[in-house]
Amino acid sequence: MPIRDYRRVSGWVALLLSASAGILSPVCCDADTTNYVVQGVLKEVRQEEHQLVISHEEIPHFMEAMTMPFHVKDAPVLTEASSGDHITFQLHVTESDSWVDHIQPLAAATGTARSLAALPNRSVASEPGPAPISRTPNALRDYKFTNELGEPISLAEFRGQAIALTFFFTRCPIPQYCPRLSRNFEEVQRKLSAMVHGPTNWHLVSVTFDPTHDTPDVLRAYANSYHYDRAHWSFLTGPSDKIAELARLCDVKFAADNGGFNHNFRTLIIDASNRLQMVFPTSGDLSEAIVQELLKGAGATNHATPSLTTRSRIEANHQ
Repeated sequence: MPIRDYRRVSGWVALLLSASAGILSPVCCDADTTNYVVQGVLKEVRQEEHQLVISHEEIPHFMEAMTMPFHVKDAPVLTEASSGDHITFQLHVTESDSWVDHIQPLAAATGTARSLAALPNRSVASEPGPAPISRTPNALRDYKFTNELGEPISLAEFRGQAIALTFFFTRCPIPQYCPRLSRNFEEVQRKLSAMVHGPTNWHLVSVTFDPTHDTPDVLRAYANSYHYDRAHWSFLTGPSDKIAELARLCDVKFAADNGGFNHNFRTLIIDASNRLQMVFPTSGDLSEAIVQELLKGAGATNHATPSLTTRSRIEANHQ
Protein backbone atom coordinates (compact mmCIF):
# COMPACT_ATOMS: atom_id res chain seq x y z
CA MET A 1 0.00 0.00 0.00
CA PRO A 2 1.60 3.19 -1.12
CA ILE A 3 3.19 5.84 1.00
CA ARG A 4 3.67 8.96 -1.09
CA ASP A 5 7.36 9.23 -1.71
CA TYR A 6 9.07 10.24 -4.93
CA ARG A 7 12.65 10.56 -3.83
CA ARG A 8 15.22 8.92 -5.99
CA VAL A 9 16.84 5.73 -4.86
CA SER A 10 20.31 6.23 -3.49
CA GLY A 11 21.00 3.17 -1.36
CA TRP A 12 20.87 0.38 -3.94
CA VAL A 13 24.09 1.64 -5.42
CA ALA A 14 26.12 -0.21 -2.79
CA LEU A 15 24.57 -3.62 -3.54
CA LEU A 16 25.49 -4.13 -7.17
CA LEU A 17 22.85 -4.99 -7.96
CA SER A 18 -5.92 -0.99 4.51
CA ALA A 19 -18.22 -3.50 14.70
CA SER A 20 -17.33 -6.74 12.45
CA ALA A 21 -16.86 -6.92 8.75
CA GLY A 22 -19.53 -8.39 6.51
CA ILE A 23 -19.25 -10.15 3.19
CA LEU A 24 -21.81 -10.32 0.41
CA SER A 25 -21.80 -12.56 -2.62
CA PRO A 26 -22.11 -10.77 -5.94
CA VAL A 27 -25.69 -9.65 -6.27
CA CYS A 28 -25.90 -8.32 -9.77
CA CYS A 29 -24.94 -9.18 -13.23
CA ASP A 30 -21.22 -8.44 -13.32
CA ALA A 31 -19.48 -11.74 -12.72
CA ASP A 32 -16.08 -10.06 -12.92
CA THR A 33 -16.63 -7.89 -9.84
CA THR A 34 -16.70 -9.11 -6.26
CA ASN A 35 -18.44 -6.80 -3.83
CA TYR A 36 -18.09 -6.53 -0.08
CA VAL A 37 -19.79 -4.51 2.63
CA VAL A 38 -17.20 -3.67 5.25
CA GLN A 39 -17.09 -1.84 8.58
CA GLY A 40 -14.18 0.11 9.95
CA VAL A 41 -12.80 3.41 11.14
CA LEU A 42 -11.77 6.13 8.70
CA LYS A 43 -8.23 7.14 9.62
CA GLU A 44 -7.24 9.61 6.91
CA VAL A 45 -8.56 11.33 3.78
CA ARG A 46 -5.96 11.77 1.04
CA GLN A 47 -7.55 14.23 -1.36
CA GLU A 48 -4.74 14.45 -3.91
CA GLU A 49 -4.27 10.68 -4.11
CA HIS A 50 -8.05 9.98 -4.19
CA GLN A 51 -7.62 7.59 -1.26
CA LEU A 52 -9.26 6.84 2.08
CA VAL A 53 -7.13 5.18 4.72
CA ILE A 54 -9.42 2.83 6.65
CA SER A 55 -8.77 0.51 9.58
CA HIS A 56 -11.15 -2.36 8.91
CA GLU A 57 -11.83 -5.74 10.43
CA GLU A 58 -11.49 -9.05 8.64
CA ILE A 59 -13.25 -9.52 5.32
CA PRO A 60 -13.92 -13.28 5.40
CA HIS A 61 -12.30 -15.27 2.60
CA PHE A 62 -10.59 -12.16 1.23
CA MET A 63 -8.55 -9.98 3.54
CA GLU A 64 -7.33 -10.00 7.10
CA ALA A 65 -8.04 -7.07 9.41
CA MET A 66 -5.64 -4.26 8.61
CA THR A 67 -5.25 -0.54 8.00
CA MET A 68 -4.69 0.44 4.39
CA PRO A 69 -5.51 3.05 1.73
CA PHE A 70 -8.38 2.36 -0.67
CA HIS A 71 -8.86 3.99 -4.06
CA VAL A 72 -11.87 6.30 -4.56
CA LYS A 73 -13.15 6.88 -8.09
CA ASP A 74 -15.75 9.56 -7.30
CA ALA A 75 -14.17 12.66 -5.80
CA PRO A 76 -17.30 13.70 -3.80
CA VAL A 77 -16.92 10.53 -1.75
CA LEU A 78 -13.82 12.05 -0.22
CA THR A 79 -15.92 14.71 1.52
CA GLU A 80 -18.69 12.43 2.81
CA ALA A 81 -16.94 11.31 5.98
CA SER A 82 -14.42 12.62 8.46
CA SER A 83 -11.36 11.05 10.03
CA GLY A 84 -12.29 9.11 13.15
CA ASP A 85 -15.77 8.18 11.90
CA HIS A 86 -16.99 4.60 12.32
CA ILE A 87 -18.27 3.74 8.87
CA THR A 88 -19.49 1.08 6.52
CA PHE A 89 -18.32 1.12 2.94
CA GLN A 90 -18.54 -0.96 -0.18
CA LEU A 91 -15.37 -2.50 -1.60
CA HIS A 92 -15.42 -3.61 -5.22
CA VAL A 93 -12.65 -5.84 -6.59
CA THR A 94 -11.91 -6.99 -10.11
CA GLU A 95 -8.87 -8.79 -11.42
CA SER A 96 -7.03 -5.55 -12.07
CA ASP A 97 -8.79 -2.89 -10.03
CA SER A 98 -10.46 -2.10 -6.72
CA TRP A 99 -12.25 0.91 -5.26
CA VAL A 100 -14.57 1.94 -2.44
CA ASP A 101 -17.78 3.95 -2.35
CA HIS A 102 -21.08 4.30 -0.42
CA ILE A 103 -19.24 5.61 2.64
CA GLN A 104 -21.83 5.94 5.41
CA PRO A 105 -21.83 6.36 9.18
CA LEU A 106 -22.09 2.93 10.74
CA ALA A 107 -25.56 3.41 12.32
CA ALA A 108 -27.10 4.56 9.05
CA ALA A 109 -25.68 1.89 6.82
CA THR A 110 -26.27 -1.52 8.39
CA GLY A 111 -27.10 -4.06 5.71
CA THR A 112 -26.46 -1.77 2.74
CA ALA A 113 -25.01 -3.39 -0.38
CA ARG A 114 -24.99 -2.77 -4.11
CA SER A 115 -23.02 -4.23 -7.01
CA LEU A 116 -21.47 -1.76 -9.41
CA ALA A 117 -19.71 -2.37 -12.70
CA ALA A 118 -15.93 -2.30 -12.77
CA LEU A 119 -13.72 -0.05 -14.81
CA PRO A 120 -10.02 -0.83 -15.06
CA ASN A 121 -7.76 1.79 -13.61
CA ARG A 122 -4.14 1.46 -14.57
CA SER A 123 -1.32 3.90 -14.42
CA VAL A 124 2.27 3.83 -15.54
CA ALA A 125 4.96 6.06 -14.12
CA SER A 126 8.68 5.93 -14.20
CA GLU A 127 11.47 7.73 -12.47
CA PRO A 128 14.79 7.46 -14.26
CA GLY A 129 17.71 7.49 -11.92
CA PRO A 130 20.94 6.32 -13.54
CA ALA A 131 23.77 6.13 -11.07
CA PRO A 132 26.96 4.11 -10.80
CA ILE A 133 27.33 1.24 -8.42
CA SER A 134 29.74 2.12 -5.69
CA ARG A 135 32.71 -0.22 -5.46
CA THR A 136 32.74 0.20 -1.70
CA PRO A 137 32.42 -3.30 -0.20
CA ASN A 138 29.01 -4.02 1.28
CA ALA A 139 28.36 -7.14 3.35
CA LEU A 140 24.68 -7.24 2.38
CA ARG A 141 25.68 -7.86 -1.22
CA ASP A 142 27.04 -11.24 -0.24
CA TYR A 143 24.49 -12.03 2.47
CA LYS A 144 22.70 -15.32 1.90
CA PHE A 145 18.96 -14.67 1.74
CA THR A 146 16.62 -17.67 1.29
CA ASN A 147 14.73 -18.31 -1.93
CA GLU A 148 11.37 -19.99 -2.53
CA LEU A 149 13.09 -23.39 -2.66
CA GLY A 150 14.71 -22.91 0.74
CA GLU A 151 18.11 -22.40 -0.85
CA PRO A 152 20.63 -19.77 0.26
CA ILE A 153 21.14 -17.11 -2.38
CA SER A 154 22.99 -13.81 -2.43
CA LEU A 155 22.47 -10.78 -4.60
CA ALA A 156 26.05 -11.05 -5.77
CA GLU A 157 25.11 -14.25 -7.60
CA PHE A 158 23.21 -12.16 -10.16
CA ARG A 159 26.36 -10.37 -11.27
CA GLY A 160 26.44 -9.95 -15.05
CA GLN A 161 22.66 -10.10 -15.39
CA ALA A 162 20.11 -7.34 -15.88
CA ILE A 163 17.94 -7.34 -12.76
CA ALA A 164 14.40 -6.18 -12.07
CA LEU A 165 13.80 -6.10 -8.31
CA THR A 166 10.67 -5.26 -6.33
CA PHE A 167 9.19 -5.74 -2.83
CA PHE A 168 5.82 -7.31 -1.96
CA PHE A 169 3.97 -9.56 0.49
CA THR A 170 1.88 -12.58 -0.46
CA ARG A 171 -1.16 -11.73 1.71
CA CYS A 172 -1.81 -8.47 -0.12
CA PRO A 173 -5.24 -8.88 -1.78
CA ILE A 174 -5.65 -5.54 -3.57
CA PRO A 175 -5.21 -6.09 -7.33
CA GLN A 176 -3.41 -2.80 -8.01
CA TYR A 177 -0.80 -3.35 -5.34
CA CYS A 178 1.43 -6.39 -4.82
CA PRO A 179 -0.54 -8.67 -7.18
CA ARG A 180 -0.02 -6.08 -9.91
CA LEU A 181 3.72 -6.11 -9.31
CA SER A 182 3.76 -9.90 -9.59
CA ARG A 183 1.63 -9.87 -12.75
CA ASN A 184 4.11 -7.42 -14.20
CA PHE A 185 6.94 -9.86 -13.62
CA GLU A 186 4.86 -12.76 -14.95
CA GLU A 187 4.31 -10.85 -18.18
CA VAL A 188 7.95 -9.79 -18.37
CA GLN A 189 9.06 -13.40 -18.00
CA ARG A 190 6.66 -14.55 -20.72
CA LYS A 191 7.69 -11.84 -23.17
CA LEU A 192 11.43 -12.17 -22.69
CA SER A 193 11.35 -15.97 -22.76
CA ALA A 194 9.41 -15.91 -26.04
CA MET A 195 11.92 -13.70 -27.83
CA VAL A 196 13.86 -15.42 -30.57
CA HIS A 197 17.55 -14.75 -30.03
CA GLY A 198 16.67 -12.63 -27.02
CA PRO A 199 19.10 -12.14 -24.12
CA THR A 200 19.34 -14.77 -21.41
CA ASN A 201 21.25 -12.72 -18.85
CA TRP A 202 18.24 -11.29 -17.00
CA HIS A 203 16.60 -12.11 -13.69
CA LEU A 204 13.54 -11.02 -11.70
CA VAL A 205 13.77 -10.69 -7.92
CA SER A 206 10.71 -10.36 -5.65
CA VAL A 207 11.57 -9.70 -2.01
CA THR A 208 8.97 -10.16 0.73
CA PHE A 209 8.88 -7.80 3.67
CA ASP A 210 6.64 -10.27 5.55
CA PRO A 211 9.22 -12.97 6.38
CA THR A 212 7.27 -14.27 9.38
CA HIS A 213 4.40 -15.38 7.16
CA ASP A 214 6.14 -15.70 3.80
CA THR A 215 8.18 -18.83 4.39
CA PRO A 216 9.85 -20.59 1.45
CA ASP A 217 6.86 -22.94 1.15
CA VAL A 218 4.45 -20.00 1.01
CA LEU A 219 6.66 -18.21 -1.49
CA ARG A 220 6.93 -21.29 -3.68
CA ALA A 221 3.12 -21.73 -3.82
CA TYR A 222 2.75 -18.04 -4.60
CA ALA A 223 5.45 -18.20 -7.28
CA ASN A 224 3.78 -21.19 -8.93
CA SER A 225 0.49 -19.29 -9.09
CA TYR A 226 2.32 -16.82 -11.35
CA HIS A 227 3.89 -19.58 -13.46
CA TYR A 228 7.39 -18.54 -12.51
CA ASP A 229 10.53 -19.97 -14.07
CA ARG A 230 13.13 -20.46 -11.35
CA ALA A 231 15.89 -19.90 -13.89
CA HIS A 232 14.76 -16.29 -14.33
CA TRP A 233 12.71 -15.37 -11.25
CA SER A 234 13.53 -15.67 -7.55
CA PHE A 235 11.41 -14.95 -4.48
CA LEU A 236 13.51 -14.01 -1.46
CA THR A 237 12.94 -13.97 2.28
CA GLY A 238 15.27 -13.67 5.24
CA PRO A 239 15.65 -12.22 8.73
CA SER A 240 13.53 -9.12 9.33
CA ASP A 241 16.55 -6.91 9.94
CA LYS A 242 18.22 -7.92 6.68
CA ILE A 243 15.00 -7.39 4.71
CA ALA A 244 14.63 -3.96 6.34
CA GLU A 245 18.21 -3.06 5.47
CA LEU A 246 17.79 -4.10 1.86
CA ALA A 247 14.52 -2.16 1.63
CA ARG A 248 16.18 0.93 3.06
CA LEU A 249 18.98 0.74 0.51
CA CYS A 250 16.35 0.54 -2.23
CA ASP A 251 14.43 3.47 -0.74
CA VAL A 252 11.43 1.26 0.00
CA LYS A 253 9.32 2.40 2.94
CA PHE A 254 7.22 -0.21 4.71
CA ALA A 255 5.61 -0.59 8.11
CA ALA A 256 3.51 -3.37 9.63
CA ASP A 257 0.03 -2.03 10.41
CA ASN A 258 -2.80 -4.07 11.95
CA GLY A 259 -2.08 -7.29 10.09
CA GLY A 260 -0.93 -5.76 6.83
CA PHE A 261 1.78 -3.46 5.55
CA ASN A 262 1.83 0.15 4.43
CA HIS A 263 4.48 0.56 1.78
CA ASN A 264 5.51 2.49 -1.26
CA PHE A 265 6.35 1.00 -4.64
CA ARG A 266 9.74 0.52 -6.19
CA THR A 267 10.72 -1.62 -9.16
CA LEU A 268 14.44 -1.17 -9.76
CA ILE A 269 16.27 -2.03 -12.94
CA ILE A 270 20.00 -2.79 -12.52
CA ASP A 271 21.96 -3.32 -15.71
CA ALA A 272 24.51 -6.03 -16.36
CA SER A 273 27.32 -3.65 -15.44
CA ASN A 274 25.82 -3.29 -11.97
CA ARG A 275 24.51 0.22 -12.53
CA LEU A 276 21.17 1.54 -11.39
CA GLN A 277 19.38 2.15 -14.68
CA MET A 278 15.75 2.93 -13.87
CA VAL A 279 13.34 3.19 -10.96
CA PHE A 280 9.58 2.79 -11.37
CA PRO A 281 8.01 4.35 -8.24
CA THR A 282 4.51 3.01 -8.91
CA SER A 283 2.55 -0.14 -9.57
CA GLY A 284 0.32 -0.20 -12.67
CA ASP A 285 0.90 -2.22 -15.82
CA LEU A 286 4.63 -1.73 -16.29
CA SER A 287 5.43 -5.01 -18.00
CA GLU A 288 6.39 -3.64 -21.42
CA ALA A 289 8.42 -0.81 -19.88
CA ILE A 290 10.30 -3.31 -17.69
CA VAL A 291 10.96 -5.53 -20.72
CA GLN A 292 12.49 -2.64 -22.64
CA GLU A 293 14.65 -1.62 -19.68
CA LEU A 294 15.88 -5.19 -19.18
CA LEU A 295 16.74 -5.46 -22.86
CA LYS A 296 18.86 -2.34 -22.53
CA GLY A 297 20.28 -3.49 -19.22
CA ALA A 298 21.26 -6.92 -20.49
CA GLY A 299 23.54 -5.18 -22.97
CA ALA A 300 24.82 -2.79 -20.27
CA THR A 301 24.19 0.17 -22.56
CA ASN A 302 23.43 2.69 -19.82
CA HIS A 303 26.67 4.35 -18.83
CA ALA A 304 25.48 7.74 -17.58
CA THR A 305 27.88 9.45 -15.22
CA PRO A 306 26.40 10.95 -12.06
CA SER A 307 26.92 14.48 -10.93
CA LEU A 308 29.63 15.22 -8.38
CA THR A 309 26.90 15.84 -5.77
CA THR A 310 25.36 12.44 -6.40
CA ARG A 311 28.73 10.72 -6.33
CA SER A 312 29.68 12.43 -3.07
CA ARG A 313 26.40 11.47 -1.43
CA ILE A 314 26.79 7.86 -2.53
CA GLU A 315 30.30 7.62 -1.19
CA ALA A 316 29.35 9.31 2.06
CA ASN A 317 26.48 6.88 2.61
CA HIS A 318 28.76 3.87 2.37
CA GLN A 319 31.96 4.85 4.07
